[in-house]
Amino acid sequence: MTVDQSTIFIILQWLVSLFVLAMMLGVLCVLVMYVVDKTQTKHTIRHNFPVIGRFRYVFENLGEFFRQYFFAMDREEMPFNRAQRSWVYRAAKNADRNLAFGSTRDLTKQGTIIFANSPYPPQEEEQTKPEPLTIGPHCSQPYAPRSYFHISGMSYGSLSPVALKALSNGAQQAGCWLNTGEGGLSAYHLDGNCDIVFQIGTAKYGVRDKDGNLNELRLQELANDQRIKMFEVKLSQGAKPGKGGILPAIKVNKEIAEIRGIPEGQDSISPNRHRDISNNAELLDFIHRVRSITGKPVGVKFVLGDPNSLDDLISTVLERGQESAPDFITLDSADGGTGSAPQPLMDYVGLKLTESLPILIDKLTAAGLKERIRVIASGKMITPADVAWAIAIGADFVVSARGFMFALGCIQAMQCNKNTCPTGVTTHDPKLQRGLNPIDKATRVANYHKYLEYGVNIIAHSCGVSDPRQLNRQHARVVTNTGDTVSLAQRYPLPQPPQK
Repeated sequence: MTVDQSTIFIILQWLVSLFVLAMMLGVLCVLVMYVVDKTQTKHTIRHNFPVIGRFRYVFENLGEFFRQYFFAMDREEMPFNRAQRSWVYRAAKNADRNLAFGSTRDLTKQGTIIFANSPYPPQEEEQTKPEPLTIGPHCSQPYAPRSYFHISGMSYGSLSPVALKALSNGAQQAGCWLNTGEGGLSAYHLDGNCDIVFQIGTAKYGVRDKDGNLNELRLQELANDQRIKMFEVKLSQGAKPGKGGILPAIKVNKEIAEIRGIPEGQDSISPNRHRDISNNAELLDFIHRVRSITGKPVGVKFVLGDPNSLDDLISTVLERGQESAPDFITLDSADGGTGSAPQPLMDYVGLKLTESLPILIDKLTAAGLKERIRVIASGKMITPADVAWAIAIGADFVVSARGFMFALGCIQAMQCNKNTCPTGVTTHDPKLQRGLNPIDKATRVANYHKYLEYGVNIIAHSCGVSDPRQLNRQHARVVTNTGDTVSLAQRYPLPQPPQK
């Protein structure tokens, strides 16, 4: 036997030994698991079917991903289906957004929106860009954005620093605003020098004193930053109305704790409402207080429950005068998203935007407040048709969070609350963040914004108007239970404003 053959023989002996050892260890592990499963009493399946019953948990975790990539049809998944996500991905990458052979959308399903095309659409030279729309006309520093599509509230803590850097720089390139979310203002929100909407949540993160009350000095400091254009008082959000925000302790690092003004390494839980706002009068008082200190537009965000609550708010505004009104209302949908929320609230509480937005617009119009209070629609609107519908109903602006998360590369892994987001969007694990290049993703954010508005423009021009803001309820139809369609103007007749 030569030296080389001897060496090969020894290597083979080692490999066989290792294989036998691995088999023995495997058998031992199976025996240990068998004994553990048979003796434990917490899990019935594992007790009755030891060892193989453990595969149930593996299949539960893998099932979500197999459905997404192999089994679900293009229009089947929730909360967003493959067709919706694919459109966002293509827009963000500036890829071809055209399709062949025909639509996979079911046009006969009740509630489906169909836009009514005009026989004589405007030609290219007749098409115009949206004009700036003023928010807060009674403020010393009103805000007049041109874009009608913006980035909804996403906190530092819920999102990773690299994700927020990409959003900030992308917003600057796109010419839209970025909402801070309830977690306070971070350096990452400011990284791109874009327009900022500062959200004041129920815990008043970023503008709170040690007791959780509004810190007016800190509020004034923020107002002095010219990048902050508006302040949004958050009462509730669609995914968890009646409950405050939740940031797990694993995400509350030193930096986040300092920004929010909370203890490091502890769960960050917001109260379910502002302690100093328990009725509409106190809400208007708080809005006036913030507006007086900042000189900038101040609005309110909520998800609608009982429509009668709007009557009470409007009555209080009319009693005090239009100047006392919130400068804008951000109306969230019950199918809005968040990093973490109890399933009973996420599934069963609040009205969807398809019902609540027409109610809000109609009540503001009937009270003569529609021009005074700008309406920002929020909740699960990530495609041009979603945004065009909201504008046609009467919204002045539309904001999206999850649409821009998809532009960042989100794959709907449903792990936002576990610090294990595989795309680096909602994790604070540095290893997972490395794959998210904020420079590249900022371009994708800007592309998504650009092509979403371009898609809305296409719909508007097809409907015969030169500017998307000219869309109204006559331009869209909805499928009824009989399979026929009716105009949104017929389904939701707009009331006449009061005579001046």
